[in-house]
Amino acid sequence: MKELPTYSEVGTTRRNSSWCSPRRLAAIGLGAVIGLQTLAAVKDSDTVAEAVYDTAVDVKWALTPLSSCPRKRALQLMSRQPVIDGHVDLEILSRWYYANDVEAFDLRKETRGQVDFPRMREGRMGGFFHSVFVPCPEDDGFDSQNQSNFTTPTWRVRDTLEQIDTARLLIDKYSDEFSLTLTAKEWRKAMKRGKFGGMLGVEGGHQIGSSLSSIRTYFDLGVRYMTLTHTCHSPLADSCGYVEHPSPDDLDAANAPLKPRWNGLSHFGRTAIREMNRLGMMVDVSHTSPKTASDALSHSLAPVIFSHSNARGVHSHSRNIPDAILRRIGSLNPSRRGKFNLSSDGEEGRGWGADSGEVDKPVLGGDVLIMLNFSPTFVSEWSDGSGLRSNVSLVADHADYIGRLAGREHVGIGSDFDGIDAVPEGLEDVSKYPNLVTELLRRGWSDKEVMGLTSGNLLRILEKVERTARKLRHEKPAYEIFEGRTDLVKHDSPPS
Repeated sequence: MKELPTYSEVGTTRRNSSWCSPRRLAAIGLGAVIGLQTLAAVKDSDTVAEAVYDTAVDVKWALTPLSSCPRKRALQLMSRQPVIDGHVDLEILSRWYYANDVEAFDLRKETRGQVDFPRMREGRMGGFFHSVFVPCPEDDGFDSQNQSNFTTPTWRVRDTLEQIDTARLLIDKYSDEFSLTLTAKEWRKAMKRGKFGGMLGVEGGHQIGSSLSSIRTYFDLGVRYMTLTHTCHSPLADSCGYVEHPSPDDLDAANAPLKPRWNGLSHFGRTAIREMNRLGMMVDVSHTSPKTASDALSHSLAPVIFSHSNARGVHSHSRNIPDAILRRIGSLNPSRRGKFNLSSDGEEGRGWGADSGEVDKPVLGGDVLIMLNFSPTFVSEWSDGSGLRSNVSLVADHADYIGRLAGREHVGIGSDFDGIDAVPEGLEDVSKYPNLVTELLRRGWSDKEVMGLTSGNLLRILEKVERTARKLRHEKPAYEIFEGRTDLVKHDSPPS
């Protein structure tokens, strides 16, 4: 087992006492600094007592020596910076098994899914994004979006509201455990008090009913990110569909009938992203085509996220991210900027964007987060049963790869738990996150890097999205009407 340095082994020659003079002076100095920070922060806290409590927690962690054992160290780091999972499908499990009856199951006991309070505590969780998902219309037997005009009447908005209601009911039912945390600051505060924070994420642009009003309503109900597409195109953008071993010609292939509708973002999608930036709702480009993801990186004023995606260079699935986009994200760090040799990466220079100058395009929002998906099909396996059996080490391979191309500061966790039937060995449910962190520590990830992966990177992104919204607060709401709609037009005369 790889041994990691303890605090007392780094930068000191006196190891016989944990309270030698230098440590004692450092502790006193640290306490004084944090004390001054506490006094400055009282005005932003609910009470002085809460500010003092927060300071005590910070001091405790600052003075706690870390174990040299990777497993014990992982648990210590995760207690300090718990996991925020960017994509958990608890609500769709509730819908499927219990018809949204939140009294029909008990999260205080082990559930039939992969998420419950005992296992969340064991896995050192600080909360998750409640994914509110309903299938694309054609997946439920409706016509394929009315020849891609996306105006075929369905119950997508109704069902999304039911999912939001279920999430809110669960949070209310377990208010001693859950907290609806609508800002990064609220989430940090909840975790310090031992509660599981939570925001909502809408997993598909088909769920807005071609209406910007739906986006604003969802935001008011607690939604803090929206995925622009699911497996179907949406009024906002093109989807990547669901294609194994994708090539540049896959969108026109017989087994992949998702021919591009918009060639990336639609005009309406650009307006929607601007509206999401104004509100403070994160733009999620998991499930989108690479061109859509690229357009979003070029258009969004706030950081963009991939809520549950892996790397194509490790496993070639359409749901994973091409090398060119990962390298483009990596160029955000000046020390990594430069000419990239894509032929040395996993796609060997043959992936999407390799010949179009993708890596040299700017990222307008200045930051990106990619959250690792645990679904075996996106890790190492194929739907026909071939491929390597997925496990925690192979998920760590994706983390390493994304970290090498994009930077470890851009990696998080978006497991897809309760939305997947199969799971990797060693990552069977939310209690197993420490296995992944332990593996990354053994591979040389630093304490700061793994605490970024667990939730630090996500909270950084949230704060930047909120900052962008504050800058745009003077802007008026957008009133654009989707081009495919004919039911909402302006008139010069009263109705007859």
